[in-house]
Amino acid sequence: MNDYDMGVRVECYAGYRGEETPRFFFFGEREVEIVEIVDRWVTPEHRYFKVRDKDEGVTILRHDIVSGRWEMPRFSSRFRQETR
Repeated sequence: MNDYDMGVRVECYAGYRGEETPRFFFFGEREVEIVEIVDRWVTPEHRYFKVRDKDEGVTILRHDIVSGRWEMPRFSSRFRQETR
């Protein structure tokens, strides 16, 4: 795993249509609250969410549809600086 393909744990809210929307993600022991879904898109293999956290950081989360695994292929510079 490298800086551009980081495993992450994500907690989601399942709405009335059964669609899962990320609400929190965990990077190590750090819990990050998601306050806004900025964008979302789907490819045949993945679902992507561009999210803003409560500290104004912007992160892209990727959900592998087949395995169910969540990854963080890109994260905000604010989050990156805090985790160094």
